Amino acid sequence: MSAETTNPPAKSPRVNLRTPDVMTAVQAQVESHYRSEIVERLRLSGGTLTRQGVTIKLAKQFGFCYGVERAIDLAYAAAKVFTDQRLFILGEIIHNPEVNEQIRALGIKNLIGKDKEADVENLTSEDVVIVPAFGTEVSTLAKIKQLGCQIVDTTCGDVMSVWKRVRQNANDDVTSIIHGKASHEETKATASRATQSGKGHYLVVLTLEDTDYVCKYIRQGGDKQEFLKRFSGAYSEGFDPDLHLRRVGVANQTTMMRGETEEVQRRVEAAIKERDGAERAKESFRFFDTICGATQERQDALGDMLSEQMDLLLVVGGYNSSNTSHLAEMGEAKLPTYFIRNASRLESRDRIVHYSSHDKAEITTENWLPRLPVVIGVTAGASCPNNLIEDTIIRVFALHGIPREQLL
Repeated sequence: MSAETTNPPAKSPRVNLRTPDVMTAVQAQVESHYRSEIVERLRLSGGTLTRQGVTIKLAKQFGFCYGVERAIDLAYAAAKVFTDQRLFILGEIIHNPEVNEQIRALGIKNLIGKDKEADVENLTSEDVVIVPAFGTEVSTLAKIKQLGCQIVDTTCGDVMSVWKRVRQNANDDVTSIIHGKASHEETKATASRATQSGKGHYLVVLTLEDTDYVCKYIRQGGDKQEFLKRFSGAYSEGFDPDLHLRRVGVANQTTMMRGETEEVQRRVEAAIKERDGAERAKESFRFFDTICGATQERQDALGDMLSEQMDLLLVVGGYNSSNTSHLAEMGEAKLPTYFIRNASRLESRDRIVHYSSHDKAEITTENWLPRLPVVIGVTAGASCPNNLIEDTIIRVFALHGIPREQLL
């Protein structure tokens, strides 16, 4: 067998993408795609805009967070620097369809998911692979490194903080109970870190109902096969609830609702204390606050806005965005709320197309817009660019015959 077939490809030298000249060009390009003059003016003027009986209230915190901006900047920089190489990305860079369309327009092909355009197995050491803001699974990253590809890692720092916690849990023989969506890219990446050492375990819970089921098992045991069937696809290989719920640590997908994650933690801790006693529980339970700061800021800002008088709320963003969907949930608990992908969903004053968390699909609602005077709240998740928020604001006023020029 030749050396060519036995030796792994040489590791590509690390390239610094954040040089002043590259980032200056990137910032200009990113701003041309996503910046909004109206949103910036609205932010600076206190977040309220009224024209002819129509009032828009913009949440104090909304839209792109630092981690998302960094991921997008690095993807754009990669397209500028690696002009003679093929560029790929491990799935969506963030959960916003318009942004992902822009990434594709840069010539970056997707390697993962329903929109996959190429296969990891067909990469070569000459290729560039972008890791999205959610991170990626350990096994996928290992394949790419083995191939010798140039890696541009845009993983959010908050996500990596969770990885640190679950790896520590694994090293200490503590099972990570991860509050999140088992199918979400971030949760998959986090779960893979829990088993990276070869001895760790994890269990993913999504709802408080899931949590209560786990807590009941912690307290009194139960039907193991029923447990494993209920959480199929949401636990590590070899997971045994009779063994691996003895010592647990609660972690989370960073974009979950803080209050719900804290309730998961409280219920699991109470179950451990009831089973082991308060003193022993100090050794068999642990919890770290790993909710994304930007996610929390947007939830807090919306909470403040919901205490004000409004007729309805528009939440703008990708339907598969976890942090955005939680904003919609908060709104739905208080007043009529419409979760829209973009301004095109505001079809007329009588008709709106919006996402239903119950139906898991877009639905149409008639007679959604109240008569004047009307006060409409607007917010967006951390993956939504300002230009889509502006488009929505412009469309609301346009439906009342108020042109863009009168908003400036």
